[in-house]
Amino acid sequence: MRKNFFINTLASFFYTGYIPGAPGTWASLLAVIIWIFLPVESALIRTIIVSSAILIGIFVAGLSEIYSGIVDPSYIVIDEVAGMWLALLLIPQIRFPEQLPLFFVAFVVFRFFDITKIYPINKLEQIGGGFGIMMDDIAAGIFTAITVNLILWIV
Repeated sequence: MRKNFFINTLASFFYTGYIPGAPGTWASLLAVIIWIFLPVESALIRTIIVSSAILIGIFVAGLSEIYSGIVDPSYIVIDEVAGMWLALLLIPQIRFPEQLPLFFVAFVVFRFFDITKIYPINKLEQIGGGFGIMMDDIAAGIFTAITVNLILWIV
């Protein structure tokens, strides 16, 4: 029981996944807010944080799916957090508060890719287990970073 509690706490990103309505959107928004106020500027430390979120997410999402008996339950939102953080990590010029609108753009673009799951994102989701749960959002984060960086390059 205690093990299940710990796994679900992490998989739901401290119960953000249980917010009614749009738990993935709430988790993505929380991820942006945490990123903005993260007191670490080092790209190396941020890379370690994102990598850890991805690895921990694969583990806890898979176990939470097994424990619940539900395929990719909606309360698992650590994937949205890790994907959003990856997108923000890969947009190195984004700074708060100077570019607050850019955070909003990244958030909206990420939600677009996460919700629509355009090809090849939709194929990654079909892998199943913790890896599949995480990888579609990781791909959405990469697509988001590419899109926002292209926007910055054009503008």
